[in-house]
Amino acid sequence: MLTSMPASTILAADISDNAYHEAEQFLSALDADWARHITRIGPCRHAAKPARDPYEALVRAIAYQQLHARAGDAILGRMLALFGDAPFPSARQLRDTPVDILHGCGFSAGKIATIHGIAQAALDGVVPPRAEAVTMSDADLIERLTSLRGVGRWTVEMFLIYTLERMDILPADDFGVREGYRRLKNLPQAPTKKQIGDIGRAWSPYRTVAAWYLWRLPKNPANHEDNKGIV
Repeated sequence: MLTSMPASTILAADISDNAYHEAEQFLSALDADWARHITRIGPCRHAAKPARDPYEALVRAIAYQQLHARAGDAILGRMLALFGDAPFPSARQLRDTPVDILHGCGFSAGKIATIHGIAQAALDGVVPPRAEAVTMSDADLIERLTSLRGVGRWTVEMFLIYTLERMDILPADDFGVREGYRRLKNLPQAPTKKQIGDIGRAWSPYRTVAAWYLWRLPKNPANHEDNKGIV
């Protein structure tokens, strides 16, 4: 059974600059590798989009799935242009947009089915409004939203990180996180999903910040300009 938590439990999570500084200090104290990397990268500049409704955040995430950012920008831009000056279509508008119109924007058949499903789920209350989402635990949101066609755990974790600003999310499926840890520790191969999940327990309660830093491990340690990650 899904449960909600009191709003104060979730909203009490400190996402201030001071909290990020505490996270940096916590991770730097883990070992010399973390300390060197965090010193090189500097303060955490996690760029969340907290004003977005869960429905919008999920549709945007699906639009960018398995695409280069520029391709995702183009497809999403064509979709938004269908709705004039509205910042984002309502769930009803998107649900009622014909398949061929969305296909013309560049969406695949699978993504169209997923987007239509998210829109219907928002209308049905399965995708909660933001006011409800902030009261729900990470586990409950993952359980509820991954029940939707085409919405995997990684997509929901990105929603938790970038829309709800949860501080302790480790996307263990994410190749960038696992490869970043391999580079951090100079390992011959990246850890598996299970291994990084086990390793990452030591990073709690700041696993979101740890992921942010792991996304910024340079392909070439000597090239600090390669420190790029998702935003």
